[in-house]
Amino acid sequence: MSRKSNTEQRRKEIVFALLSVMAEQGYEKATILAIAKKAELAPGLIHYHFKSKGEILIALVKVLAGLSRERYEALSASAHTPQEKLAAYVQARLAKGEGAMPEAVSAWVVIGAEAVRQSEVRAVFQEAIAAELALIQALLTACLEDQKKAIDGVAGLAAGLLAFMEGAFQLASAAGDVMPQGYAAATAMVFIENSLAVQALG
Repeated sequence: MSRKSNTEQRRKEIVFALLSVMAEQGYEKATILAIAKKAELAPGLIHYHFKSKGEILIALVKVLAGLSRERYEALSASAHTPQEKLAAYVQARLAKGEGAMPEAVSAWVVIGAEAVRQSEVRAVFQEAIAAELALIQALLTACLEDQKKAIDGVAGLAAGLLAFMEGAFQLASAAGDVMPQGYAAATAMVFIENSLAVQALG
């Protein structure tokens, strides 16, 4: 039991070391040597726990998706209405503050680029995106049902919101200095409110 726990802890350290190096230097420069240095481990230990850098990257995708879901669950714990749960989701994904990880946002953008290039990464990235899309659609549907509004087109609305979020991550990573501070969460909520209002008219 102790050995398994130590192995899991070591793997976690390696995954977060990749996250840190990727956020600073990109995936190409995230060599096993750089990851080992960041994790304060011998390079041989990296290879003991992971067969390749690509395997660490795949583990990172899963870790980041899990952290995003955990932040949402923490922020939505006190939510009572579908609208509050949806707002908690937007805050979890886009807002700064407790639990926010700018490094994770940068790494997620790099992962998206690697998903274009590597089929193994694409598979786990698409799985994570599909899970987010399903959650957004469920949250939006609950809001519409609560307001006794039509739910036709909710899939497209969910996809639009997710696309906005992914674009906001890209801009935060590549052009954060020129984007207005704190715009993403507030703008996403305006997008949602306006879209739900239009949905009611449809």
